Amino acid sequence: MESNENPVKKVCRELGINQKELAEELGVTQNTVTTWATGKIEPPAIVLKCLELLIIEKKFNQLKEIFNEELKK
Repeated sequence: MESNENPVKKVCRELGINQKELAEELGVTQNTVTTWATGKIEPPAIVLKCLELLIIEKKFNQLKEIFNEELKK
């Protein structure tokens, strides 16, 4: 993630989910996500990659929906 925006907050915003839902998606506690979101602890590199992949997955699913709609025409 290259912007100065907190990666946890960015992913939650882009995915339209809250920190509790992100914690469930990542298999960690909500408290862990909160510490990352507040900047108390920086997320490990593997978590940053997972956050990137969650955004990529959302974009992929959006494209898939568009293609499926086009195929129905």
